[in-house]
Amino acid sequence: MPVMNIIQAVNDALRIEMRRDQRVVVLGEDVGKFGGVFRATSGLFEEFGPDRVIDTPLAEAGIIGSAVGMALYGLRPVPEIQFADFIYPAYDQIVNELAKFRYRSGGQYPAPVVIRTPYGGGIRGGHYHSQSPEAYFVHTPGLKVVIPSNPYDAKGLLLSAMRGEDPVIFMEPKRVYRAARGEVPEGDYTVPLGQAKIVREGKGITVLAYGAMLHTVIEAAAKAAEAGIDAEVIDLRTLLPLDLETVLTSVRKTGRVCIVHEAPRTCGYGAELAALIAEKALTSLEAPIERVAGFDTPFPYTLENEYLPSPERVMASMRRAVEFQ
Repeated sequence: MPVMNIIQAVNDALRIEMRRDQRVVVLGEDVGKFGGVFRATSGLFEEFGPDRVIDTPLAEAGIIGSAVGMALYGLRPVPEIQFADFIYPAYDQIVNELAKFRYRSGGQYPAPVVIRTPYGGGIRGGHYHSQSPEAYFVHTPGLKVVIPSNPYDAKGLLLSAMRGEDPVIFMEPKRVYRAARGEVPEGDYTVPLGQAKIVREGKGITVLAYGAMLHTVIEAAAKAAEAGIDAEVIDLRTLLPLDLETVLTSVRKTGRVCIVHEAPRTCGYGAELAALIAEKALTSLEAPIERVAGFDTPFPYTLENEYLPSPERVMASMRRAVEFQ
């Protein structure tokens, strides 16, 4: 079985689906001859040509608006927003058009648009290349939000997303684009949306994460184990639809929860997770729900490592929960 990184897995998924379904088209800034700024679309232009791998102007609203029109006329576009920070000019097209046209047409017009975009910090990109805007899209009815943490899931989840009838925001953790490596089956397979994965079983505390933060949490859990803290680590994989049952089953077993994400804390996705757990598993909790997140500031350049949750911050949060009386 070949070993891939996330970039290679994404590229493989795109290639498989474009060969399988002639309606799939890729569009975005530099996705064609250049192969994308991170090389996620490398080689697709040469195989599928300029009619299916389309270099666009630097105009995000135009990219998504074009994709919406393509979907309405029967294509299955996969637009790329070069960095998630640049998705805001297309926000109106996404939340007021794309997220709504299947609903408002009574299902007559599906919305098979998968918006790929790298997100998050860790590459010293500063204010405009490091944001984590997932909560904006989870808040929007009609969208699905998917964030893989590893190559196997990246390929399988992307194939599932491209075969659905609803719009998907597919956010790729660029900090581990090449650092996260693993075995990826050749050929076609899918990972279902809405299915979390328990990556480490434990009885002492439930730790929830997704994307690049999963790797931080795994490191923290290993250090915590040396201190006698037995953490159960769950990779959410899809934020919407959320596999709430897996989360609640774990919380009812451990009685303690730590939620980790790199987006700002206030109104971040962790707040929704905490609310759901409090609503549905309050009597199982033995300590306040802990959240480890980015700070409520613009993403800093020189203080990037202080901003991002670290294994030390996560472990300290786990310890507070476990030691709470």
